[in-house]
Amino acid sequence: MSRVSLGLGAAAVVLCATSASAADLSIELDVPTQTSAAYHKPYVAMWIERADGAPVGTLSVWYDVRVRHGNGTVWLRNLRTWWRSGGQALTLPADGVSGATRAPGRQTLRFKGDQGVLAGLPDGDYNLVVEAAREQGGREVVRAPFQWRSRARAARTETRAAGSSELGALTVAVLR
Repeated sequence: MSRVSLGLGAAAVVLCATSASAADLSIELDVPTQTSAAYHKPYVAMWIERADGAPVGTLSVWYDVRVRHGNGTVWLRNLRTWWRSGGQALTLPADGVSGATRAPGRQTLRFKGDQGVLAGLPDGDYNLVVEAAREQGGREVVRAPFQWRSRARAARTETRAAGSSELGALTVAVLR
């Protein structure tokens, strides 16, 4: 079983292996509470990039999926780093990737290592990138490096990073 949980404010990524050849990814994210008269939940994108910054693929995108006729996607370009690294080419809603914006607090996501972006991911050094942007708010990007190894070569690893405004602490753990 894999578990990914992302939290703005405090985010943790945990990779767990459940299949013989692939680890799973778990991200824990705390969305910080903002003091604002006109608070809007943040749009958030999570993706993996190689150590050299080349994008591998999108894990999750949180946006206002309820807006009629897909107009909630109009504001995704405010997630500028993700948008430029491949988000604009993604057809939304994307099954298993798209989701609604989330309220402040701890959020947990789980990704199976044999599905989606993680399927067939070669051993190497990567970054989990989390970007958040809010209407009438700020924008922030946090990167957490991690090593992806086949289950046979795997060891438990954990990496932490932290945001300062729209995102908080981020922890990435790889479990085999």
